[in-house]
Amino acid sequence: MDTTALVPAVAFLADAASAGLPPARPKPTSTTGQQETTRTLWHSPDRLVEVGVWECDPGHFTATRDGYDEVCQVLTGSATVRTEGGEAVELRPGSTLTMPTGWRGTWQVHETLRKVYVVRTHGAGA
Repeated sequence: MDTTALVPAVAFLADAASAGLPPARPKPTSTTGQQETTRTLWHSPDRLVEVGVWECDPGHFTATRDGYDEVCQVLTGSATVRTEGGEAVELRPGSTLTMPTGWRGTWQVHETLRKVYVVRTHGAGA
């Protein structure tokens, strides 16, 4: 029996910082008219984990992480992320940020920001 057919292909971008992305669209939670775009690179077979590249132009938006956790690695650009309670972190290329389910806050994007993200959605009963 040939088991190579059972092994899924890898998802690969040679350079996520310059990879092509779909046309940007209005960001629904923007308070300043920002545009965003996302390129999904991979989903787990159960669809509970997603990996991709996201980009957003300068401006301000609100964010919540309800029902999912996110880990992201900034590739380009800069932003200030502020937790609802007031804690602020400065993001720049090389920064890693985790936002667990229940996190709420705001993003102030200073320079067009591109990140690689991993989202883990909580399954039923999680």
